[in-house]
Amino acid sequence: MHEIEPYYRWRDDYIASEDNRSPFFETQYSEFEFDKQIYNYLIHPQWDFFGSQTLYMKVLFVDYEHGYSIIEFMGEWNDALHNDIMLLKREILELMIDEGINKFILIGENVLNFHSSDDCYYEEWFQDIEDGWIAGVNFREHVINEFKRNNIDYFINFGGVLDDIAWRNLKPIQVFRKVEEQLTKRLT
Repeated sequence: MHEIEPYYRWRDDYIASEDNRSPFFETQYSEFEFDKQIYNYLIHPQWDFFGSQTLYMKVLFVDYEHGYSIIEFMGEWNDALHNDIMLLKREILELMIDEGINKFILIGENVLNFHSSDDCYYEEWFQDIEDGWIAGVNFREHVINEFKRNNIDYFINFGGVLDDIAWRNLKPIQVFRKVEEQLTKRLT
């Protein structure tokens, strides 16, 4: 797991630790030491800790003008034991929403499992972004099934083209437009 690093090819366009509006502004990363872990597995030091013991994240890109953010996740999303969604909502998402972000693209190919509790924080997040949306991109099928089994897909859009976007070959605005196009089609 220590070899799975957050996507870095957009660093010429955006670095969260250099964005004074970011929850991760001025975060310092170890260059030589693995200082984070999930269970007994060391993970790459570039992942960001937001309070969860099993889920890490990286804000890959934020566009304040268009009001969207692309966030990559890594680990086990565990609402049952660690209430990861509460931590994510309170520590990260609320700060981003306060800065005008109302469209969230969640990259989930490195989310290995999902354990549900209830949907209260997902509903609250959904209500906080009145004219926006939340899209789950490239989550694993069994993880999506868990989200769906717990009716969280009412708040986070999954499925169809969203499950297989070759986002690494695109610029952030292209990813945003591709996701937005899919969500617009669903509404019409």
